[in-house]
Amino acid sequence: MLKKLRQKLRQKRRNNSLKIIVGLGNPGKRYEKTPHNIGFDVVDYLADSVAEKWKKSLRFRARTIKTVLAGEEVVLVKPETFMNNSGMAVSAILRFYKAVPADLIIILDDVALDFGRLRIRDKGRSGGHNGLASVIDHVTNDLFVRVRVGVGQQREGENLVKHVLSPFSKKDKEEILNIVTRAGEAVCGIVEFGVIEAMNRYNGLLPENH
Repeated sequence: MLKKLRQKLRQKRRNNSLKIIVGLGNPGKRYEKTPHNIGFDVVDYLADSVAEKWKKSLRFRARTIKTVLAGEEVVLVKPETFMNNSGMAVSAILRFYKAVPADLIIILDDVALDFGRLRIRDKGRSGGHNGLASVIDHVTNDLFVRVRVGVGQQREGENLVKHVLSPFSKKDKEEILNIVTRAGEAVCGIVEFGVIEAMNRYNGLLPENH
């Protein structure tokens, strides 16, 4: 009887694997509230929604929170390796929790999408995003979910790096909370009812007050 119970518990753990939810960004105040850090903003929103505080991990070179989201056990992550080396922190966390890329949800900015538009995918290339490229390189495949949050293209004549690392404009700041909230809801949707349903519900839509 006890042996069968243990087998059932092990099977349940395999069927309900721990989700690793990573927001991409750069640590430090100079990068706060910039387009490139919108992944950080989304996981901060999720942390606030469950009233949890970030813990600094030297092992992972990241800030983490282990909690329950949408009824499932998850780990929220903010790498502190800087954007271009995000994969170092992500791969360390996957190894520690014995997770696989399929357990991973990455949240990142996308200059190719209109400001506030969401695009969820369950695989794919980096699209020129250095943080995502680092994750793909370190976990050795691209078979994980990514939530791209549109931050819009740079203005004509504006440098791309300056665009993503400069603070949001006053006009954009008024919409950021709504965008971050919707992206957070999309992540919860992925955890709760799966990536396909989340794609159907959230892909391509702009915030209601856009």
